[in-house]
Amino acid sequence: MDPARQTKDYLLPHHLLLSIAEQMKLPLLQIARQAELVNFSGDLNGVVGIQVLTANALRLIDAYSLSLQLKNGVACELTPEATSIASVLYDVNRQLQTFARMYNVQLELNIGGRFEPVIAHKKGLESAIIGLASAFIETLPAQVNGGDLKLQLATHRCRYGIVAGVYADIPGLRSEALSRGRKLYGRSRQPLVDVSHTSGAGIFVADAIFKAMSLKMHASRHHHLYGLGVVLKTSSQLSLV
Repeated sequence: MDPARQTKDYLLPHHLLLSIAEQMKLPLLQIARQAELVNFSGDLNGVVGIQVLTANALRLIDAYSLSLQLKNGVACELTPEATSIASVLYDVNRQLQTFARMYNVQLELNIGGRFEPVIAHKKGLESAIIGLASAFIETLPAQVNGGDLKLQLATHRCRYGIVAGVYADIPGLRSEALSRGRKLYGRSRQPLVDVSHTSGAGIFVADAIFKAMSLKMHASRHHHLYGLGVVLKTSSQLSLV
């Protein structure tokens, strides 16, 4: 394949699948250890841990499947609709609270006001933000030295629309790191080396979903935190186009 074409189409399906396969090693190893703990000690907390890890792994696989459906136009039922970002972030927060606690991460909501609905695939938006948040949760313990581990699901207004994103105290998470990660994606086991010690599959799955929705994920800052997010248009903005 032409290298220039490969750089442009950085979210190739087989690259994404390889990234997910690499990412699956960690939860599978954790599940195996939890199972051993249950077998030897009879500690039922291990069963809960297995359920939480399995649920998060399944969410990642479902998100990957959704990205392919959106890209290929299969998910016809997922037409853009008026969507409340606050509602999406509340749902993400609810789904990931138990997973975050496993990593001693405090998952917080930061809804910066009352915003009009945006036009988006609600399920796609929710799956993408779950992918971003899960990747951050897994990497925060290794990125933050001391202090509380906090991750914000946040929304705020910018000049181009309404931003929905995930933010934490990770200074290495800048536009340059994201651009470099996209170039290394599919060629490195840790393409986002400045941000994550994992394959970052959740981040790239989110990127694929956003791209299939004709949106672009970008690095940004919010309240002195670093993060990844997407700018969404409101219905009133679209009516002016």
